[in-house]
Amino acid sequence: MSQLSVGVVASDGSELIAFSEEEEALVLKSWNAMKKDVATLGLNFFLRIFEIAPSAAKLFSFLRDSQIPLEKNPKLKVHAMSVFIMTCEAAAQLRTTGKVTVRETTLKKIGTKHVKYGVLDEHFEVTRFALLETIKEAVPDMWSAEMKTAWTVAYNHLVAAIKEEMNSLP
Repeated sequence: MSQLSVGVVASDGSELIAFSEEEEALVLKSWNAMKKDVATLGLNFFLRIFEIAPSAAKLFSFLRDSQIPLEKNPKLKVHAMSVFIMTCEAAAQLRTTGKVTVRETTLKKIGTKHVKYGVLDEHFEVTRFALLETIKEAVPDMWSAEMKTAWTVAYNHLVAAIKEEMNSLP
């Protein structure tokens, strides 16, 4: 398992904010409510990314020459659900483990693909915004400034772990 401790300095020199018990509770509560609809939420997450940054679709080889509308694309549906689950599961276990825990091979693969396809810091920003909007729409009765902060902190830890892998590539 690849690990990035909570409350440490990321490889880019930025300091990660520790993930509190209260933030963990908010993430777990919302993630448990969202689990029943991960396929739809994952797709909504990616559709939001492409709505904000249409050129981001070009980063996905399976979308480049596709004539299938994004919302009907079976490869996008599978990818979007997988990424959404991985992101939410990484957030949900962050405090318990004290680090981002994603299988090391998965994290290396993510880092390699992000470098190969030219993912930039701006893409992570758009993705964070899309994730927060997707969660806000999924659990409107639970949504609060505190929940937004909790998901932001957790997402930032995951991004730091991915960037660490990206920066470790030759």
